[in-house]
Order: sequence, then C-alpha cells, then structure tokens
Amino acid sequence: MDASILTNLFHIGPDAQTTVSLLEKIVRPVLVYLFLVIGLRLAGKRELAQLNAFDLVVLLTISNTVQNAIIGSDNSVLGGVVGATTLLVLNYVVVRLVLDHPSMERLFEGSADELVRRGKLREKRLHAEGITKEQLEAAARKQGLASLKEVETAILEANGTVTFVPKRPRPNEARQQDLMKRLDEIHQEMKAIAARLEAKTS
Repeated sequence: MDASILTNLFHIGPDAQTTVSLLEKIVRPVLVYLFLVIGLRLAGKRELAQLNAFDLVVLLTISNTVQNAIIGSDNSVLGGVVGATTLLVLNYVVVRLVLDHPSMERLFEGSADELVRRGKLREKRLHAEGITKEQLEAAARKQGLASLKEVETAILEANGTVTFVPKRPRPNEARQQDLMKRLDEIHQEMKAIAARLEAKTS
C-alpha cells in the first residue's frame, strides 16, 4: 500500500495530503465499517435499542464523527459515490456471509437475551445489558402493556428490539372473557324464557 495513503488514513494534522486516491476512497469506508460493527457489538444491544436519549445522542454523534473519516478531504460527488458504493457492497458481502454461515450470525450480531422469564425479572441479565427496570417498563408500555406484571417473557433481541410476551390471559382480556361469557348466559336464558312463553300461548 502506498505510504501517502497510510499518511492520509492515520495522520492527524496539516501534513496530511489533500488529495484522496481511489484506493483510499475504498479503504476508508471499509475500516470505518469494521470499526462500527465491532464497536457496536462490544457496546451491547442496548445501544441499538435506544432506550433513552443518551443512546440516541451517541449514535448521532458517532455518525457525525466518522463522516470525515470516510470521505477524508474529498467532498466531491464522485468521492461520496465511491464511499457509499463501498459501504453497500461490503454490507451485502457481510449479509450474504451471515446467511450462508448461520454460525457467524452470533459472531456479528450476538444472541438474544431473556430479561423476564415466567413473569420474573432477571436482575442480573438487566444489569449485564445495562438496562434499568424503568427503561424496560417504558418499553413494555410502548407495546400496550400497563406494567411488567402483565409480562410473561421479555427478550432483548440481537438487533436491539425488545419482544414482550404477555401473560395469558391479560387482566383486560380476562374481564372481557368474563363479560362475554355472562352475556352468552343471559342470551341463553332469554331464549329459554321466550320458548316457554311461546309454549304457553300455543
């Protein structure tokens, strides 16, 4: 690799060259992509979940921070197209690699983690993932659950989303089922009364 490319990639200061070669335009996005994949993997799934404003700020700041690392001093349209194309191609290769080799999915994305099991909160797993009980309750409310008392299972997926499985039946559903059952009983009683009245008049 040409020494000037290494200088532009890793040297911080006014001595770096202002021209960016085609090879450097390709190498820069690859390095940034690999850094972000590894960085987010080590940071944990909660960064992807964006459970609070701090997580969102971190992701927005990262995207702004690595922008110059990707394009360097080249602000031309061609430079941007080359960088974007490199990212798309690299991501396609990684996705195909994961699809063809399922064992690598855990390496790149990690595995799901059970935060609530059989209605019981797993405090150690919450602590390991850096998630508070309040944040988990907020995520549950977004999915229509009043509190964690209604949750049978909560799973933090590898992509950062939280999947909730409610208890069966949920309190509202139980009341609705009782009401429907009572209405059905009343309907049957009214049919029986109507049948007896009809029999008497005939």
